[in-house]
Amino acid sequence: MLYLLHRLQDETGWAALDALRSITFRAALAGLLAFVVSLLVGKPIIAWLRSGRLAERSGKHPSEKINELHRGKHDTPTMGGLMLLLAVLLSTTLFARLDNLFIQAALFVMLGLGVIGLLDDYLKQVRENHRGLSKMQKLGAQVLVSLPPVLALFAWAPSFMGSAEGANSYMSLQVPLVDATLPLGVGFLLWSVLVIVSSSNAVNLTDGLDGLASGCALLAGLCFGLLAYLAGRVDSSAHLGLLFVPGAGELAVFCAALVGATLGFLWFNCFPAEVFMGDTGSLPLGGVIGLVAVCVRQELLLLLVGGVFVVEAGSVILQVLSFRTSGRRIFACAPLHHHFQFRGWPESKVTIRFWILAAILALFSVATLKLG
Repeated sequence: MLYLLHRLQDETGWAALDALRSITFRAALAGLLAFVVSLLVGKPIIAWLRSGRLAERSGKHPSEKINELHRGKHDTPTMGGLMLLLAVLLSTTLFARLDNLFIQAALFVMLGLGVIGLLDDYLKQVRENHRGLSKMQKLGAQVLVSLPPVLALFAWAPSFMGSAEGANSYMSLQVPLVDATLPLGVGFLLWSVLVIVSSSNAVNLTDGLDGLASGCALLAGLCFGLLAYLAGRVDSSAHLGLLFVPGAGELAVFCAALVGATLGFLWFNCFPAEVFMGDTGSLPLGGVIGLVAVCVRQELLLLLVGGVFVVEAGSVILQVLSFRTSGRRIFACAPLHHHFQFRGWPESKVTIRFWILAAILALFSVATLKLG
């Protein structure tokens, strides 16, 4: 909305208003505002969650092993993702171009997955249903939320890419490190939904220790904000071997808001956590990171940038497959962060070491960009 103020420059003569045309300027303001909003609404939201029944079953888990690890967390409120959603939505609405298809898609996914997560947390905390939504209900709802923006990208690709040939390039899978693409055609729809839903669930599985998911997601958001900015510029995308996606640079503003809001949330979520994000925060946080990767056609790079999330989700899959086929467990407990806890690592050590790995993966991902 504030972007439109640049039009007043000619009438008022205020040269400073022209700065609002700049994506980097608006991204910086969006990130700063989101951080401040998170801090301001954090305490009131935590107090509100504590005042009702919303904290009664926080920290409780169907697994007795995990309850043993988190014995002192049963009174910590969840649904802290609400402060993330509020901060991102406000900052994006103020500083991003709302007529941009990519921004509209990001807001739709964040709101839709946020509602799913909120309903799941509500069932767990208020209705005292340990499981919340069933796996199929949650998965089906995630697919329904992911499909409309993917369909919009598919339908409008010829328009924002400028030609049918450009749309075909957009519908191809970009392979990092090598100058190769894999045409997807209509398969773009299934693939994109898979990326968004998988990313959403991977972050959700990682959200098991104080600050773990939020810290790793913050780094992934930074990386994809940079990628979105570079992909939206003709010069930098050509220089780095990225697909030029007109309008995608605006996602840098959204990602900056996401990073700022997550930093503010981490203020309250770091060890020992005053609040958990719950599915209200983890589902949309992972989903929008997956969506940005789809928008800038860097889904395969997401596997590297979000390597911690991939390993966490993979550990659960391997544990289930191993137990069902052989009756044995590979890990002491899954997801992987719990395995290290059972091996004697303090919670803060597990979190910080995973952060370090996430930072290394993010830096290496940027280093894979083709330089000249």
